[in-house]
Amino acid sequence: MNNKFLGLDIEGNEIETTLDEFKGKKVVLYFYPKDNTSGCTQEACDFRDNINRLTTKATVIGVSPDSIKSHKKFKENHNLNFLLLSDPEHKLAEQFEVWKEKSMYGRKYMGIERSTFIIDENGIIAKEWRKVKVKGHVDEILEYLK
Repeated sequence: MNNKFLGLDIEGNEIETTLDEFKGKKVVLYFYPKDNTSGCTQEACDFRDNINRLTTKATVIGVSPDSIKSHKKFKENHNLNFLLLSDPEHKLAEQFEVWKEKSMYGRKYMGIERSTFIIDENGIIAKEWRKVKVKGHVDEILEYLK
């Protein structure tokens, strides 16, 4: 997983990173479809509101296909306090097999399947949640990390 990704750190500074840089730490890597939509905003705010409980156990990283510019607005609008990665070419989403065909109102399109992965200190996926329901999801993650 040595692909480089643009992102915003917890202070909102632009960074370039790889997932390999997090070896030695547990990571909560969550994929979401789009900045500033209702479900994605609720999920991000749930992570934000529980960040102190989470960061004692793992680093939180959110990933969507949105641009850095979109991430900046999202981060500022909701005071997000964790790393956001921009994946416009879906490289990371494809590696984790979350770039899927979706359907809405009979129209088919490609998009992110809301998913979360716990990556252990060795860079191995220890747990995954697919087709995540936002409500209560951060509690599920915290329960797993106990």
